[in-house]
Amino acid sequence: MMNDQQISEKIADNLLDLGVRQGGILLVHASLSSLGQVTGGPETVIRGILSALGEKGTLLMPALGSDANDGNPPVFDVLSTTTWTGAIPEAFRVRKGTKRSLHPTHSVCGVGALAKELLDNHGKDNTPCGPNSPFHLLPDYAGQILMLGCGLLPNTSFHAIEELVEPLYLFKENQNCTLRLADGHEVQKDYKIHNFVGWRQRYDRIEPFLKGEDLKRGKVLAANADLIDSHAMWETALPIMKKDPQFFVEKILETS
Repeated sequence: MMNDQQISEKIADNLLDLGVRQGGILLVHASLSSLGQVTGGPETVIRGILSALGEKGTLLMPALGSDANDGNPPVFDVLSTTTWTGAIPEAFRVRKGTKRSLHPTHSVCGVGALAKELLDNHGKDNTPCGPNSPFHLLPDYAGQILMLGCGLLPNTSFHAIEELVEPLYLFKENQNCTLRLADGHEVQKDYKIHNFVGWRQRYDRIEPFLKGEDLKRGKVLAANADLIDSHAMWETALPIMKKDPQFFVEKILETS
């Protein structure tokens, strides 16, 4: 059995073979269980990803702090609000040196050369994935999106594209949220919160439209991995959504 260092090295090798760019920006959605038995748990995985990116790279992970369908988002504490997006993002959130953007439902954690630049202005937005969010900025920085063992469905970056189109399903009424900053100071801010009630996200429908280098597939340990070029995804998905705003969702049928 490999030790944690060997597993981290194996993860790094697999990611580089997949096409992760050293020195690049990588937004990661990850399922720990999909990788198989990992000695050292989430920390081993995080070290492997950072090794693949190298010293000049930047690692980002969504750190969603409240369900988008929650009618009353709790107080968001940038230091202590946990994320429900998985064991790896939660371990990344509390890891020494990790920064976190300011948003009550769709914060992002990051570390590396451009983490501060990508995270610091998220607090200016009044929507989850607005123009200052890392999700919106990623294509401008030639960022990649890694779906590690979770398929193409939970691709939060799609929300930034949806916000440019504003389909009828996307937003609910404005809600006032409390934000607790790192110094303990609290501020109130009105947000447009995502809705999706009655709709199922189908971001996997982008698959047949992404060709060649735009979508690379392979294995990382036991997990199926999908590596998406974020700029190509935007260039492909936005025209589709402008033509058919409901293309990447489907109505949930009521059952009696």
